[in-house]
Amino acid sequence: MHFRTNKSERRTVSVLPALLGLPLFLVFTCVSIGYSQGVGSASAASGGPAFKAQGQLVFLKHGSGAMLKMITIQIADNDAERAEGLMWRRYMPENEGMLFIFGDQELLTFWMKNTYIPLDMVFANKEGKIVRIYPDATPLSEASISSNSPAQYVVEVNAGFCAKYGINVGDKIEFER
Repeated sequence: MHFRTNKSERRTVSVLPALLGLPLFLVFTCVSIGYSQGVGSASAASGGPAFKAQGQLVFLKHGSGAMLKMITIQIADNDAERAEGLMWRRYMPENEGMLFIFGDQELLTFWMKNTYIPLDMVFANKEGKIVRIYPDATPLSEASISSNSPAQYVVEVNAGFCAKYGINVGDKIEFER
């Protein structure tokens, strides 16, 4: 390629390095744009930690035992996992949730600090009976959300989930890892 800086001066420029670098530049640019728009890993798509499928949980109707809904769960059964919960995540598919397991049945208190997804919180006692549903918890709120009675399990699902599937206090949860 030739270009002139002025009428009396003529320079030759090699375009080979530029042409070889262009495809690499385009590939990296497309990959970067794709990941920033949610293409790629679950972590990149959600803007937070990736979901770890660790079991299945079913919601069962009180009395009949009919299945209301089944979801895939990530389990938080130690202090570090329970402390992090769904923090930093910006998206969760409808058929996923997080199950918090505590060693003993007790009054439990949660908050939504650093949690961007509006959630329904389902508190269940040691038998799996739902003792409280706190619907539509406000993202990023530091307000305390209590089980109001002893519970050993908490299931977090997307806000509106319990109303959509007819899940009520008195129904049960059962899960397997």
